[in-house]
Amino acid sequence: MSRSAHPAGPRHADVLPEGHYSAPPADLNALDPKVWARTVSRNDEGQATVGGLSVTELAEEFGTPAYFLDESDFRARCRAWADAFGQDADVFYAGKAFLSRAVVRWLTEEGLNLDVCSGGELSTALSAGMPAERIAFHGNNKSEEEIQRAVSVGVGRIVLDSFQEIVRVAHIAQSLGKRQRVQIRVTVGVEAHTHEFIATAHEDQKFGIALAGGQAAEAVRRALKLDGLELIGIHSHIGSQIFDMAGFEVSARRVVQLLAEVRDEHGVELPEIDLGGGLGIAYTSDDDPREPHDIAKALKEIVARECEAARLATPRISVEPGRAIVGPTAFTLYEVGTVKPLEGLRTYVSVDGGMSDNIRTALYDAEYSVALVSRTSDAAPMLARVVGKHCESGDIVVRDAFLPADVAPGDLIAVPATGAYCRSMASNYNHALRPPVVAVRDGEARVIVRRETEEDLLRLDVG
Repeated sequence: MSRSAHPAGPRHADVLPEGHYSAPPADLNALDPKVWARTVSRNDEGQATVGGLSVTELAEEFGTPAYFLDESDFRARCRAWADAFGQDADVFYAGKAFLSRAVVRWLTEEGLNLDVCSGGELSTALSAGMPAERIAFHGNNKSEEEIQRAVSVGVGRIVLDSFQEIVRVAHIAQSLGKRQRVQIRVTVGVEAHTHEFIATAHEDQKFGIALAGGQAAEAVRRALKLDGLELIGIHSHIGSQIFDMAGFEVSARRVVQLLAEVRDEHGVELPEIDLGGGLGIAYTSDDDPREPHDIAKALKEIVARECEAARLATPRISVEPGRAIVGPTAFTLYEVGTVKPLEGLRTYVSVDGGMSDNIRTALYDAEYSVALVSRTSDAAPMLARVVGKHCESGDIVVRDAFLPADVAPGDLIAVPATGAYCRSMASNYNHALRPPVVAVRDGEARVIVRRETEEDLLRLDVG
């Protein structure tokens, strides 16, 4: 990234230190629509608003830290994905990004399917009324109890992730007198340009069955022989936070090649392929995500072209956006507690949350934006590091960003694009209480996941 060559505000050396930041923006008060939820703006008093409600009134009612989710934006993104892929494809929302019963109801109403990867996610989906046939069950090590429940309730598909799981699911399905629809997850050997921990299609990792060495072809042979399974297709997922479609092109080509091999060996044309999710969103103004219609057009063209070359009927496509739907729709609101300038380096701005509500910066070196939202400011830009209150030096929320130099204790600042994985991966480190998720729409706000209490913590402690 580019770096500013001169100090942006007080308490800085003549040259800014190395860091994850661009030059300061022309207007620190601007809220870039690329990274903020669609109804976010500033009111006449300079306060940020979402769904017509100001952050100051939201903070007074719900406290901080808290996640505020723009329900209108979430629903609009669901519709955009559904419209982009149309009736001849399936869109499965990846529940691991963020799942609650309210979200399940929105998905059901907007016509999306749901991908789950644990018994807890399945329970949440079923309790909120998602039809089982619209649920896909993922996971690299599903327990027998999870598989039995998934088969019993009639989930639409189980994605098989290992040779052991092929046998396990078939046995459970037969014992229940059912024939379970399944896909086989393959690793296609594509190196997605993303962080090592969220790249999932190269061979040296835990997910899927490798195409290399004929393992995926052998998995197909075994699945086709088992009465308890109905093999409907092949699944591939190459990683997360991806902007380049080239990886999907290579993945689709290799999956279609496997489909052709299955046809040639078994006389069967599998009717579906799932290309996974992983499409990136804008965390900063430098990110440039693609729109759902562009993604759908590109993926459909890639698959159609490869199938035509292999003389195969074009299979039904499935995709699994999670972050791409929920990520941009929420922001985390914090109150500033302390401001600590370090001469020649940066200013540390400590907030009342941290790695317990957003572990992604520490875990993935993720980059975020941040803004002063309780007021506007004409102060010069100041290179800041937004940090939490936990007992870790790595407790960083935003590694390097510019804030007004007059940021002070009591101010409200917000980090956008925190709808995905922040609440899902939140923890009780230092016995922190996990924040609430508040849905905001048309001037009304309601809690959809309540804030934890000390009583919640003590209730689990049976010592």
